[in-house]
Amino acid sequence: MKVLITGGAGFIGSHLADRLLKNGHTVHVIDNYATGRRDNLSEKANLTITEGTIADKALVDKIFDAFKPEVVVHAAAAYKDPADWEEDIQTNVVGTVNVVRASQRVGAKRLIYFQTSLCYGLKPVEQPITLNHPLFSGGYKGGSSYAVSKTGGELYIELSGLDFISFRLANAYGPRNISGPLPTFFSRLTTGKPCFVVDTRRDFIYVQDLIDVVEKAVAGKGSKGFYHISTGSDYSIKELFDETIAALGIKLEKPVEVKERGEDDVFTILIDPSKTQSDFDWKAGTPLKDGVKAAIEYYQKYGIAETYTHLKQVNE
Repeated sequence: MKVLITGGAGFIGSHLADRLLKNGHTVHVIDNYATGRRDNLSEKANLTITEGTIADKALVDKIFDAFKPEVVVHAAAAYKDPADWEEDIQTNVVGTVNVVRASQRVGAKRLIYFQTSLCYGLKPVEQPITLNHPLFSGGYKGGSSYAVSKTGGELYIELSGLDFISFRLANAYGPRNISGPLPTFFSRLTTGKPCFVVDTRRDFIYVQDLIDVVEKAVAGKGSKGFYHISTGSDYSIKELFDETIAALGIKLEKPVEVKERGEDDVFTILIDPSKTQSDFDWKAGTPLKDGVKAAIEYYQKYGIAETYTHLKQVNE
């Protein structure tokens, strides 16, 4: 099939592009490289890469009209600066609308979206969180521009009438990931900077397990609507830190400092994957230890120039 991936040079998008190309699909990637890396994708047969932003409607329309994708995977997202609401809106809302309108016009068979599980708010009323949980439980107060704008984009997709699947994700990690705690731990530990962990827990999903589900969705599995991609288990950030230390083979002189979480953070995000397991005949299978080891090996080979987070920074 012909598959267009927005944000295709980013963490999840590039892994999906590699998988689809390996299995004989034709792929067109759009990426502005705000957080994607140029070395995530190499030149391959049946791969076209366009550098640009999905906020540019004329560019989006031109690409869609020429390529006429059968499936669109919308992985592009702005999260680089939590204070830059304008950029979040331009990419995550306006950009999403541009992708939706172009998909409608060319008759795309399916639109696949990646949504943050922070859409449920900072005070979830159930654990694990099911797909029936209300959005932004407890209101928007303390939430992030990223979560608000990503949810705005999701709502426009639902409004579109397209056959869509919105995957609400647990914390994805693995090679090429440059956001979140794991790459931050690696960067600081290997440059002699002090580290701390925040007293939160997360459901960490290894990227290749995630791609297994998305590949099935591209092929037509699953029904229109919303799904979770997660393991169904959560780990403390301290446990992730300990696996990082083990993978690096280093010992600390004193225990790592544990800090309280910020006001825009949530204690745990544990989402229920049972519908995904059933509809896609899938279950995450990569142990945290193995996934962290693979990510560390990538960081050691390719390095990390910069890491990102959608959250306000906890004082160092």
